[in-house]
Order: sequence, then structure tokens, then C-alpha cells
Amino acid sequence: MTDLGTRTEPALRRAAPALFGYAAVRALGLITLALWSAGRDKSAYTLLTARWDALWYTRVAELGYGYEVRLPNGDVHSNLAFFPLLPWLERLLSAVTPLSYADAGFVVSLLASLFAAWGVFAVTDHVYGRRAGVCAVLLWAVLPVGVVQSMAYSESLFTALAAWSLYALLTGRWPAAGLLASLAGLTRPVGLAVVAAVWAAGVAAFLRDRRGRAASGPERGAPAGATTATRAAGMALAPLGTAAYVLWVGHRTGKGPLGYLDVQAGWRNGFDGGYAFARFVADKFTSFPSALAGVGLIVGVGLVVWLYVTCVRQGQPLPLLVYSGVVTALALCASSYFGSKPRLLMPAFPLLLPLALALARSGTRRSAGVIAVIATASALYGAFWLNGSGPP
Repeated sequence: MTDLGTRTEPALRRAAPALFGYAAVRALGLITLALWSAGRDKSAYTLLTARWDALWYTRVAELGYGYEVRLPNGDVHSNLAFFPLLPWLERLLSAVTPLSYADAGFVVSLLASLFAAWGVFAVTDHVYGRRAGVCAVLLWAVLPVGVVQSMAYSESLFTALAAWSLYALLTGRWPAAGLLASLAGLTRPVGLAVVAAVWAAGVAAFLRDRRGRAASGPERGAPAGATTATRAAGMALAPLGTAAYVLWVGHRTGKGPLGYLDVQAGWRNGFDGGYAFARFVADKFTSFPSALAGVGLIVGVGLVVWLYVTCVRQGQPLPLLVYSGVVTALALCASSYFGSKPRLLMPAFPLLLPLALALARSGTRRSAGVIAVIATASALYGAFWLNGSGPP
């Protein structure tokens, strides 16, 4: 394992190939989207900044919390479902520049996507080396729903905070890991995955210390007080973001600590262990054309499970396994918005590391060709997707 902080080569220079490759892939996606949208008399920029979640975030930035939509079936869609860090940044950037809230959201997401790519590289480089780090970033960029990384959504911001929190954990920077985990917890509900990673790493380190003391004896096994204190500080900081927002929503709604769950219920979203998703997949097999989609969904879920099992077998560090496991569980076991599941899985970048390792071990020419083909397909799919229903 390696540490960016101890290299003689500047960290940004070391990550440069990954970041340039990432920027090239995203540029290809945006150019393809612009051309596709122009052919359909649509604005690519509007598709990136003023649809679905992007609109909800800009409303929070402009009007604050309290906006809701009551649907004919009685459901209540409240903007309290959206965590506050992205709209806070939109409001801040709009206040100090001429940018509108939507423009600010787009800029924040673009910058966050670069920091996310850098974080993915840093984590992978630390565990598997530079070549695997570059491949991991490129694979994250060419995901079929990679266009979301350039939208005024919170996925890029969350992935950036999560990746750097995990890197801080892997390199023993506990307060930084806790602070970044807390910020991730202010970004999306799945911030719980980062908190779980910090706590799992902390508990594992504590148990290792106890075993070390038992093996070496009290005179030689006493851990350094600073190490214990900084670890405890990181663990204490990690859940503050999520807890603060969830408790504030409970106070705002008057429904106590579980008030946020009621807000999510208004969107028909919850955690049912995957029952609703399984029924959704099963319903696809009621007719022949939709059965193909059902087969595709089963294959997709199987691939995700296989990748996670491979991560375990390859001995990924515990924080990465806990993080990607919780992200995957929350994405696949949510009871609504089945079309969003690929987008919800996007922050689980450690799942890509087995593929990145395989790609890194192939020749440069072959790996470049594979990435070029997948990037082209991803750009075309992203343009088609956003010009259709778009990501819910």
C-alpha cells in the first residue's frame, strides 16, 4: 500500500493521467448530449440543471425548506427529503458570483466530480497502485449513468466526500475522515455508509490494539494516547451531519427523531429488504418484451453481487467493504424509484476495483481500446437517457 502524503511526487501530478482521462470521458459525454439534444430541439444545459432532483435542490437554495407538492393520490412530496449541503453550496456560490442557483449547482457538480475522480484514484492507488487507480477512475467515468456526474445532482459531491473520507481512514487521518463523513452525511441519506465505514474501522482498530496489548504485555502494549484520541474524535465526528439533519427534520415536522422517515414515506420510499424491487422484477416476466428487461435486471443485480463477493475475496480493506456493502444494500433494498437504482449505486466505486485490477493487468493498448468503446457507448446512452425520461 502507498500513501499520497508521503510521496516525493506531488499528489496532483501523480493523479493527473486519471484526471485528464476522466475529463476527456466527461467531455465526450457532454458533447454527445449537446449534439443529440440539438437534434431534438432540446437544451442540453436545461437537461443537466433543471430536471428532477436538480429542480428540488435549486428550490431549497432559493426558498429554503417547506416547499411540498401534494399529488392526486394523496402522496406529499416535501423538499425536506433533500439533504442540505448541495443547496447550501449553490446559495453560497450564487451569492458571491453572478451565477443563478441552477448555474451554481452545475458548477459545484462539475468541480465535485473532479474531486470525486481524484478521491477514487487516491483510494485505489493507495491499495493497488497507480495503474489500477487510473483504470478505476476511467471505469467510474464510463458507467452507463455517468452523465449524472455532470448534472446538478448530489451524487458527485457525495462521492467526493466519501472517497476522501475513506482515503483519510486508510491513511490514519481519523479526524479528517470523521469530518468528511459528517459532510457526506449532510449530502445524502446514504451518508450512513461512510459513517458505518468509519465506525467499523475504529472498532477493528480498537480490537487490534487489545489483541496487541494482550500479546505483548502491559509494559510494551500500551497504545499511544494521541492515536486513541484521534480515532475517537473521528468516530465522534462521523455521524454528526446525518444526525443533525434528521433530528432537525423531526423537530421541524413535529414527529420526533423518526420524522425523516415520514417525509420519505410521502415519496413512497423506504427500506423493505428488497421485496418491492423483487416484485418489480417479477412483474417484468408477465409479457415477452418486458421479460427481456427482467432478465437484464437480474443479470445486473447478479453482477453487482459478484463484484462485491470478488472484493471480499481479494481482501479489500474493511472500510471499503463496509462502505460499498451499505451503499449497495440501501440502493437495492429501497422500496421505490426502481429506475434510479443504477444512479444510487454510482457512489459504490469500490465495486469497480476488481475490474480496474483486471484492466490494469492488460496491455495499455488493450485497456485504452476497451475504455474508448465503453466511453462511446456510455455517452450515447446518457444522451438517449436524458432526452427521454431522464434520471428520476
